Amino acid sequence: MKMEIERGVKRSFELFSLAHSFQPPDDPLSQKVKLAVKLRDEYKDVGDLPPVVQQQQQTAQPKPVATTPAAGDKNPTPSAAIEVDSKVSSLIDDIQKPKDSSSTSTTSAVAIRALNSSTQNQYYPGSDSLIRIKDTKKVAKPEWHAPWKLMRVIPGHIGWVRSVCVDPSNEWFVTGGGDRLIKIWDLASGILKLTLTGHISTVRGLAVSSRHPYLFSVGEDKMVKCWDLECNKVIRSYHGHLSGVYALSLHPTLDILVTGGRDACARVWDMRTKTQIYALTGHSATISTIKTQSTDPQVITGSNDSTIKLWDLAAGKTMTTLTHHKKSVRSVVLHPTEFSFASASPDNIKQWKCPEGKFVKNLEGHNTIVNTLAVNSENVLFSGGDNGSMYFWDWKSGYNFQRAETKIQPGSLENEAGIFCSTFDMSGSRLITGEADKTVKIWKEDENATPETHPIDWKPSLMKSL
Repeated sequence: MKMEIERGVKRSFELFSLAHSFQPPDDPLSQKVKLAVKLRDEYKDVGDLPPVVQQQQQTAQPKPVATTPAAGDKNPTPSAAIEVDSKVSSLIDDIQKPKDSSSTSTTSAVAIRALNSSTQNQYYPGSDSLIRIKDTKKVAKPEWHAPWKLMRVIPGHIGWVRSVCVDPSNEWFVTGGGDRLIKIWDLASGILKLTLTGHISTVRGLAVSSRHPYLFSVGEDKMVKCWDLECNKVIRSYHGHLSGVYALSLHPTLDILVTGGRDACARVWDMRTKTQIYALTGHSATISTIKTQSTDPQVITGSNDSTIKLWDLAAGKTMTTLTHHKKSVRSVVLHPTEFSFASASPDNIKQWKCPEGKFVKNLEGHNTIVNTLAVNSENVLFSGGDNGSMYFWDWKSGYNFQRAETKIQPGSLENEAGIFCSTFDMSGSRLITGEADKTVKIWKEDENATPETHPIDWKPSLMKSL
């Protein structure tokens, strides 16, 4: 048997020895299938070359076609290799593209560019570059603002002035303090017009209605009162808070008010029926500031738990919780013309964009406990500190154009230089502050200041954003 196998192998070798050095011809169909499988397997996530490169290839000179090498030539010339490459390219061109391909170009090449639409947007139309260069954010140059100076000091309270509000007619303003009194002052002259009594503890919040002759006040005695300014007496009280009430805000278009305090609950009240519509729960510490507006988010609350919550008033639920601050949020202010707001905390002041609460930028430098914020229509943002420091900012650029210290009343202690509340009047030309030296101060712009006497000392820097 062994001899028969050896004889068969020898005869087979003699039969096929002459064609041993020649390879069988390539089958075009099998080559096409092989290339199609390889392209689909290795390059399915890449498509065609960008249009710019396609145009460059079309304008390029075509390569000359080389002659076929002689049979039995074991060292083919470079032209033969070019011909092999052209054959492979023609096979690639003949391969049927998948039906779900999103590319409409007929150029067959393995590109660096992905077929999905998200990657396609990374290229600039009409650009020669295949790499997207990130847009650099242009830092806005600050607008020049005149510095502010002290105009008038109004004594009268015998306790810390904790709240202030301006009448919508811009004729008078109202203050409340630790002496449990609510005082109404003439804005032009600073003369006391009226004193209201009724609270049994510090008055922490005031609001004047623009639609009714009503004044609302809240205090540490858990009371929420509605005063009729035509007869100067309390006509309604809203009961429900379990501890001191520190903030309130009137809705600009609806007959509701929102109050919040130490019970960490923001309560929404019907102004006329005195019924509680919602109890907005979610904060874990004292609610120190509340703002309302006519569009969503209609209620914004800041708390000592270092969070800011944007509320859906129709559903009575939280829309967004902002956790960027590291310390308690003591003040929130809405911009009068832009759809944005700012918040103050001992770490820094932050600007946000409504309605989603998108972070815009930090205003750094006021390194103290910031108790109050105020902004006018001329993009002047004021921040008042617990140590009496006053910072004035340009809203657009975040540039701090003035730093000042409040002037304490003669006879007061130095540690009584604290600013608890502030607001601009309706024209934005007067700033009213309530302070720890038991006085109300009115500030105005320096009319003699010019860009030449008080130039802007500003250098552009990289904008930090999320």
